[in-house]
Amino acid sequence: MKKNMKKRVLSGLLALSCVASAVPYMTVSAEDADTTVIYSSDFEDGDVSAWTNRGSTDTTVITASEDNAVSGTKSLCAGERSKSWNGPAFRLDDKCEPGTAYLVSAQVMGQWYTSVTVSFQYTDQGGEQHYENLASLNGNGWQEVTDLKVSYTDDMTDVYVYFEGGSDNIYIDDFTLKTAPVYHPQKDIVSLKDAYADYFKIGTAVTTKELAPASTKELILKHFNSITAGNELKPDAILDKNACLALAESGDDENPQISLASARSILNFARDNNIPVRGHVLVWHQQTPTWFFKENYDENGEWVSKEKMLARMENYIKNVFEAVKEEYPDVDFYAWDVVNECWLDGGVARDPGSQEEGSAKSPWVQIFGDNSFIKPAFEFAKKYAPEGTKLYYNDFNEYMPQKTDAIIKMVEEINADGHYIDGIGLQSHLDARSGSDAFPSVSVYKKALDKFCATGLDIQVTELDATVNDTDHFEEQAQYYSDIMDAIVEHKDEISAVVFWGTTDDMSWRASKYPLLFNEDYTAKPSFYSIVDGLDAEVPTETETETETQDTSAPDSEILWGDADSSGEVDILDVITINKAILGKEELTDAGLKNADTNQNNIPDATDSLNVMKLIVGLLSADNLPVAE
Repeated sequence: MKKNMKKRVLSGLLALSCVASAVPYMTVSAEDADTTVIYSSDFEDGDVSAWTNRGSTDTTVITASEDNAVSGTKSLCAGERSKSWNGPAFRLDDKCEPGTAYLVSAQVMGQWYTSVTVSFQYTDQGGEQHYENLASLNGNGWQEVTDLKVSYTDDMTDVYVYFEGGSDNIYIDDFTLKTAPVYHPQKDIVSLKDAYADYFKIGTAVTTKELAPASTKELILKHFNSITAGNELKPDAILDKNACLALAESGDDENPQISLASARSILNFARDNNIPVRGHVLVWHQQTPTWFFKENYDENGEWVSKEKMLARMENYIKNVFEAVKEEYPDVDFYAWDVVNECWLDGGVARDPGSQEEGSAKSPWVQIFGDNSFIKPAFEFAKKYAPEGTKLYYNDFNEYMPQKTDAIIKMVEEINADGHYIDGIGLQSHLDARSGSDAFPSVSVYKKALDKFCATGLDIQVTELDATVNDTDHFEEQAQYYSDIMDAIVEHKDEISAVVFWGTTDDMSWRASKYPLLFNEDYTAKPSFYSIVDGLDAEVPTETETETETQDTSAPDSEILWGDADSSGEVDILDVITINKAILGKEELTDAGLKNADTNQNNIPDATDSLNVMKLIVGLLSADNLPVAE
């Protein structure tokens, strides 16, 4: 297929474009690369007034101590801590602005052994507190955290960065809070949603914190036409424990109360920008508090009966769907994951038990004895879901053969006496690794995809990402993504959406292994280009750059952008010529350098090589060149 061949040509040439490995892929400068320090202290002046205790003020004592220090003679000391979560907290929302990204750095030490977690905390509109671990420090002596990214939205309050862990003293030195560099997504590249407009929706998952910076909003608006809340619609995020307990005290512990407060920023953004939403998830063994399954919602109480759990399940599903219909009538909830991750890789149900006992345990199985809770979940969802919402069973490692067969058998049995399950969600958390080591292999993934598409149900790829160990393997990642998307495109008639699980690599749940299509600075990675080349979509005609570009109102009529070998044509040989010039194996003629110098820095480099490849496959127009560095 011609489109596939073009993908393979570009992906193969990406390795050549990186011969100058010090040059990052499509790096753009920050709008303001200079950061502004909001607060910085080495505590030599003894001032710790910006810090507060977590927990009772009668316990943790925060002082400027001379017991330990990295530089100078003093550091902040949080002492007399009675619990691991007691510790020093630094408030952000009285010093910072919502919608802006900030960077936190510090030196941290425990009294005897450093086992400290740096965390982020905020309160949502409903008054519920949320917590997120940013970094874990372990070792002897001082440990350093550098440029931890934090941000918050205008509907968050009581926003803190705090330090916790152990019960001994925690010491902090050289603490700095500064603004992060501001980047904007590239405007002069094709939009993912436009490139795949004739195939399926292209979506992303996002968390409230991730969505806060304006740059992330820009990226989503350019590339995606579907949003999934990464955590904010899961049971632990929307179950209102206090309201549940209050109702239970009146004698009703079968009607779980919910609040959409944690998801409001994401749902408001979707509503205001008319972006369809995938709901995720109603029934799941993880991220569902254990108290939800216990008598009177007491986490130390007895497990409820099967009958009571069915009543709770129905009312929970009913209350969630009634809330979104009432509060967000204009949002298109086009899909919802009703049940998530019920099968182990061997094609058997999970073991009974609470999530605290391990990921293989399920409180649903604890109460029902097996997976018999799945069918009523879909029956209730079908009864209460918003009009037009399709309902999905969703799972990971869906390409493991026994698991593939178990999922297909399950949906066929449930739908045997009625159409309850509309589709199957294939999470697709993959590992590109390198070459033949990829897991799963493309052939294994394709084989499973063929089976799922043969069911006649709607298929959605719901949580796609593909890891690599380091940036040296971006070419292999690009080829892998290209091959996986080729397999998906072959089933475009059975697949209605492909959702990437996150926006930029640094915000991914698998951040250490670079799993997504965009770098931390919002620039597109080779994997992005590998999955859009050859598709029929126009590159925007107006180029937005972060620095001044040269005046091209009167272009040199002798320039043929990309024609490095002065042959009169722009083709793959020009890319090879540029790469040879970068390696010092060939010298460009004056005319060839003029044609190849797409970024106007008077030397052939990796950016020129990549721009010429984009010209060849139609991802860049000569009208957009030159682009000055």
